Amino acid sequence: MRLKMKIVVAGTGYVGLVTAVCLSTLGHNITCVDVDENKIKMLKEGKSPIFEPDLEEIMLKNKELITYTTDSKNAYRDADVIFIGVGTPEKKDGSANLKYVYTVAEEIGESLGKDAIIVVKSTVPIGTNDKVENILNKNKKDNIKIEVVSNPEFLAQGTAVRDTLHAQRIVLGVPSKHAENIMKQVYDGYGQPYVITDRASSEMIKYAANDFLALKISYINEIANLCELVGANIEDVARGMGMDSRIGDKFLNAGIGYGGSCFPKDTKALHWLANYYDYELKTIKAAIEVNANQKIKLLKKARKYYEDFEGLNVAVLGLAFKPNTDDLREAPSLYNIPILIDEGANIKAYDPIAEKNFRKIYPTEVTYCKSIGETIKNADICFIFTEWDFVKDMDISLFEKLMKKPIVIDGRNCFKLDKVQNYNIIYESIGRKSMIR
Repeated sequence: MRLKMKIVVAGTGYVGLVTAVCLSTLGHNITCVDVDENKIKMLKEGKSPIFEPDLEEIMLKNKELITYTTDSKNAYRDADVIFIGVGTPEKKDGSANLKYVYTVAEEIGESLGKDAIIVVKSTVPIGTNDKVENILNKNKKDNIKIEVVSNPEFLAQGTAVRDTLHAQRIVLGVPSKHAENIMKQVYDGYGQPYVITDRASSEMIKYAANDFLALKISYINEIANLCELVGANIEDVARGMGMDSRIGDKFLNAGIGYGGSCFPKDTKALHWLANYYDYELKTIKAAIEVNANQKIKLLKKARKYYEDFEGLNVAVLGLAFKPNTDDLREAPSLYNIPILIDEGANIKAYDPIAEKNFRKIYPTEVTYCKSIGETIKNADICFIFTEWDFVKDMDISLFEKLMKKPIVIDGRNCFKLDKVQNYNIIYESIGRKSMIR
């Protein structure tokens, strides 16, 4: 018989909320804690503050098992297990800002009224779990026993629920067999293999995995750039590489760089950590540099057709850093659109999911549209920053029919070249030959 636990999750961002909601599917009683009263109000109304497929549906289905509150002290007091899932944003020097993690640890220590397992789910530098343990022990009551477990997440925006419920492994950095057994009871029912290790190794697994994927993306983008120079086709190259089981076909889609909450932050954090120990991770440093250059590659391509964008009508399809999310963190749109604005372009954009967040940054500088047709009408050039399905499935002839000058600069290789060649448009993509009709 599966043991039902009282679990508290601190933080209702991507990591915290997805973890909490998915654990409710196992029948645990879940309490979500956040300092943001507006978030908690939304959650109590059954609305997710983030866009993530399937998340809101599970929230509603298991609403009897999930409680949302800003009262952290009462929530922590009698919890069996407490997950720390707050943000660890990037500092200016590239290191991880851990103040939210440490603040929560202090509150937990002061509030706990019984023995508990504290789980660090946030992505944190190696050694952070030890510091969390010290903070907890410093603030707890003398008779309470606390054990700290490192349990990194491996979810991606847009597939976070699936990545949690059907993860390829659950990594547990545990200080004792007792802590290991409790964590296995927490996850009993997922049926996923465990990697049991010490806390430092668990913390490193998270960074090493994420940064390897970032390396893979940067590598294929470098190869794509070279393909353009030598006349090769990156899609054929990637397909040939991906059929090798030692390489695999994941993360070999050439484009304009990685973004989001993980890869940019985690590569910089690991690079900073290595420097702290007087060691340089040359591969990670290169990945960071390649990614920064890749994000403005579309503007460089566009310069072949226009020296500047003063007075031009510019269409933008996609604002999010990837499809199926409203996340703008490190999105190429945030690197390119400011340049277009500075040069005097008239910008129209379409992204029905990420528009709300983009409006918070550029409320008046961009005209937000309700369809592809409205966006590209009378445009002098069109940039594609996100490979949304509505873009990949669109009628390519619309570019020829509606644009003033049908110049399409595609940063996500949304269209097959053999289809594009049927239309009288200029089409530039990544790692493939230009189509100029």
